[in-house]
Amino acid sequence: MSWIFLIIGGLFEVAFASCLGKAKETAGMESAYWMIGFLVSLTASMFLLYKATQELPIGTAYAVWTGIGAVGTVLVGIFVFKEPAGFWRLFFIVTLIASIIGLKFVSSH
Repeated sequence: MSWIFLIIGGLFEVAFASCLGKAKETAGMESAYWMIGFLVSLTASMFLLYKATQELPIGTAYAVWTGIGAVGTVLVGIFVFKEPAGFWRLFFIVTLIASIIGLKFVSSH
């Protein structure tokens, strides 16, 4: 169950980073709504990370959590914010994904 908490927490990390990006692009009440989304996503992400660390080693949990957030945020940046998707950027995202999977396999939990 802790791995599920960790994965969902990582997805909420993607959500809070994406909300920041949208808040930057908007103004007024729309920006305020994106900031509320940021705060809700941040709270959920941190709580789920906390729950995951009840059973998983903190080093593994934090690395996987940030890795999911980093990969997800780059993908959202590419598909939603139209950021560049060059060869080297995608290459290093793939190596990051491989590292996250590797940490899952070498974890004793």
